[in-house]
Amino acid sequence: MEGVTAIIPNYNRRALLEKTLGDLARQTHPPAEIVVVDNASGDGSAEAAEAAGAHVIRLERNAGFSVAVNRGVRESRTAWVAVLNNDLELDAHWLERLLSRATAAGAWFAAGKILRAGSRDILDATFDALCRGGCSWRCGEGRSDTSAWSVEHSIRFAPLTATLLRRELFERVGGLEERFESYLEDIEFGLRCALAGCEGLYVPDAIAYHLGSATLGRWHPETVRLMARNQLLLVAKHYPAGWVLTYGWEVLVAQLLWGMLALRHGTGVAWLAGKRDGLRQFRGMRAGAASPERLRGILDSSESEILELQRRSGFDWYWRMYFALT
Repeated sequence: MEGVTAIIPNYNRRALLEKTLGDLARQTHPPAEIVVVDNASGDGSAEAAEAAGAHVIRLERNAGFSVAVNRGVRESRTAWVAVLNNDLELDAHWLERLLSRATAAGAWFAAGKILRAGSRDILDATFDALCRGGCSWRCGEGRSDTSAWSVEHSIRFAPLTATLLRRELFERVGGLEERFESYLEDIEFGLRCALAGCEGLYVPDAIAYHLGSATLGRWHPETVRLMARNQLLLVAKHYPAGWVLTYGWEVLVAQLLWGMLALRHGTGVAWLAGKRDGLRQFRGMRAGAASPERLRGILDSSESEILELQRRSGFDWYWRMYFALT
């Protein structure tokens, strides 16, 4: 099988990083190289990674996930790259199974099944889907790990929590959107891949376990601010001229409902700050869809997938309200 460069963006969390590095070393098909891109950690993470044999790239500031991944990809020399969070536990066959299945299928990328580290029968992530309102669902998150989530199939969006990608893909569609910094950068990248006709593969027997939001926390105010901002920037970059007439109601509903979730978690102010930042940057991010018809096809198909999976596994409050209103 071909060589793989494992790329791990890191900001502090030394102990977690060391665990992930150890799991990579024990893979049945170990990576040819491990690159840790360190966002100016202050806890000795970089030194620990070097001691474990990783190549460490030290950034001068915490530049975010997108910058770190792009830097790692630029310095890789293998045909494949595996992008990983620093808070993962990997099954020993994780990389071998992703690589063999992706190669056999001719897929551009592959993602496995990610379970919660603290509750190993509960899904953390599988693959992603995007609604017309510019908000995404990490499909299956919080559901029990049943046979319904164990079917291999093609996908358009993969969470970059733990994903294998052809290096050529970054040359074809470009790197991660660095203006997003962190959060939803994988959705934006996936949308560009879908628009270019580059699909991936979901490989459910490639298993990883995720601590989840270890750096800041799931509902940390900065996490909420960035996500709220990037939901708007995704619309700005990809939705066509006149999008308010075709998608405006869905965008309003999706993003206001997400704001209600933030309010319930005590981060309503951070959500408002994110929307303010998104509106300020909206014009500068504006590009418009290269193919409005293709974009509509992708969004309609992905939203239909969300609806079907929600029906099968039980509706979350958010998606029940979204589909009721749209």
